[in-house]
Amino acid sequence: MRIALIGYGKMGKAIEAIALEKGHEVVLKIDISNAADLNKENISKADVAIEFTGPHSAFGNVMKCLEMGIPLVCGSTGWLDKWNEAKAFCEQQNGTLIYASNYSIGVNLFFELNTRLAKLMSGYPEYHVSMEEIHHTQKKDAPSGTAITLAEQVLANIPSKKNWVNHASSNPEELGIVSERIDPAPGTHKIRYSSPVDDIEIIHTAHNRIGFAGGAVLAAEFAIGKKGIFGMKEVLGL
Repeated sequence: MRIALIGYGKMGKAIEAIALEKGHEVVLKIDISNAADLNKENISKADVAIEFTGPHSAFGNVMKCLEMGIPLVCGSTGWLDKWNEAKAFCEQQNGTLIYASNYSIGVNLFFELNTRLAKLMSGYPEYHVSMEEIHHTQKKDAPSGTAITLAEQVLANIPSKKNWVNHASSNPEELGIVSERIDPAPGTHKIRYSSPVDDIEIIHTAHNRIGFAGGAVLAAEFAIGKKGIFGMKEVLGL
């Protein structure tokens, strides 16, 4: 498999290392210094593109890749206010787009656990649910995309919660998410259900970027030969 890497920071380099280890080839590397090289001629050398940049450039990269007809795996967060536009364009182009707020296999299993726990807890209003997420100081968005996914799963399964807020909250209709930025933390997410008699807590802690990078390569392998919009549930068969 020939891969174009869009975003060649720490995550891009971790993806490259795993891709090469699995016998794939990286034929194009795009970062801020050579953004103009993301063009039809160069992208045609690749079978799939993997995009990990930032909130301000991700949407443009997604649309450009879809326009050029390259299957795309996107892991950038903080741009999903334009998700419906990207989704519609992908369908219009008969393209391939895989998006996940987190590509770690462990995190995606954690998503399933979070959903199941929220369904169980929905019948016990004496428990107050809250969230906490910790990332490194270079993380540009808060709360993290992973935290937002977790929060939306809770909101979908606990009817008393109407929206999430990015601070601690005692409002029974709000799900409070506390975001901390501490180096060198790669990522910790906690969901806590607290009552006067006990607490129930689930935690996922990433030790490094390898889990994220490995999942992104797995998603790229999945994308080959497919058309449509997918997430890690499809990639992992969940």
